[in-house]
Amino acid sequence: MKLSLGTLCAGLLGSAAVFAGPLPSPVQDDDFHQFPTELIELGRDLFFDPILSGNKNIACATCHHPTLGTSDAMSLSVGEGGLGLGEERQVVKSNMPKGRIPRNAPALFNLGAREFSVMFHDGRTAKDRKAMFGIRMPDGRTLERPMPSALAAQNILPILSPDEMAGHPGENPIADAVEAERILGPNGAWDLLAKRVKGIPEYTERFEDLGTKDIHITDIGTALSAFIGSEFRATNSPFDRYLQGEESLTQAELEGMDLFYGKARCSTCHSGAFQTDHDFHAIGLPQLGPGKDTHAAYADTGLGMVTGIADDMYRFRTPTLRNVTQSGPYGHNGAYADLEDIVRHHLDAVKGLAKYDRNKPVLTENVDVNDWDAMDDFEEVMRIAEAIEISDVALEQAEIDKIMAFLGALTDETVGQNGLGVPASVPSGLPMDIVSPPS
Repeated sequence: MKLSLGTLCAGLLGSAAVFAGPLPSPVQDDDFHQFPTELIELGRDLFFDPILSGNKNIACATCHHPTLGTSDAMSLSVGEGGLGLGEERQVVKSNMPKGRIPRNAPALFNLGAREFSVMFHDGRTAKDRKAMFGIRMPDGRTLERPMPSALAAQNILPILSPDEMAGHPGENPIADAVEAERILGPNGAWDLLAKRVKGIPEYTERFEDLGTKDIHITDIGTALSAFIGSEFRATNSPFDRYLQGEESLTQAELEGMDLFYGKARCSTCHSGAFQTDHDFHAIGLPQLGPGKDTHAAYADTGLGMVTGIADDMYRFRTPTLRNVTQSGPYGHNGAYADLEDIVRHHLDAVKGLAKYDRNKPVLTENVDVNDWDAMDDFEEVMRIAEAIEISDVALEQAEIDKIMAFLGALTDETVGQNGLGVPASVPSGLPMDIVSPPS
């Protein structure tokens, strides 16, 4: 049975469906950055082209593929040294990866909306009027030219990561420049990558048609943001149509929505049009993987590592919940492969941390790293626990089921069906992906 907002407000569901919090306003086109079609198409090709990686073997799409919920279906990615997509990605014996990437590859849904002004799990790139060109960047990676959004600026950082896309010293000139911290200026890593793209006639011609005569890394990042913001817009879910008064939700979805915005207190952090407050919270997720080299190599203190403020330790950015059913594993490190498992973790974070099942993540084998150093360190686990700032919530299984139904109603099934899709080839002529590794 379907029930409309009007029916609900009329009280036909009774007291079980009385809203405890306000619903967001419907999303509008003006909420998103707008770009010309030609720039979106150019960004699409760059997104799938391995030309932006040091060894010309990894594309943005490798870890953010549209068939994998704009992520890679892995808890922690394997970038350089891997081959294949998603769970089929394996390490290449002739180019063994130095380690896992320490954080989960986040989904890209709705990042083209103007309100998304903070990027990365730890917020190290964000709009900031005090920063150069109004966007804060990590040390040594200050923007050289203006960019239209934090998303555009974020796009030019993974290409500098040795384990993600750049490769390691001795493998290619970009990796060597990164190792020497030669990022900016002539013959810096960004300049070398821009020259690579400029060396491909089709890219040069298309940038020139858009008015760009001398390709700069910021032009590449902007083109990528145009594609990401357009292609992965997810605003046609049942929940969106419900807010527009165009469609009804099921009784389970409505009651789950009532719990989400009421008793379960999900909307305390997952608020607004995209179910995120764009803020940072410590929710006590179990730590796995190589960490980010703070007080211990295997630790990850999130925002605290960026700001140096004690109260920010172990806080991570609140993710959007749009298309969340498609974008697992979940958490800054993909600690939970199952959506209901991370929902349950939120209900009692201390218990979730203490009784964590190490079989929950999805990890590529044969990577030379001990994934559980942090969880084997009692003092580190206690630091994670002591930082927890979300309160316990008591819910019955039936109520959890209803919340899960509502989370399903946040899924826009049309994403990727009406956009540009995956190109048949890219201007560099490089292979876009290989499913199986060579023998």
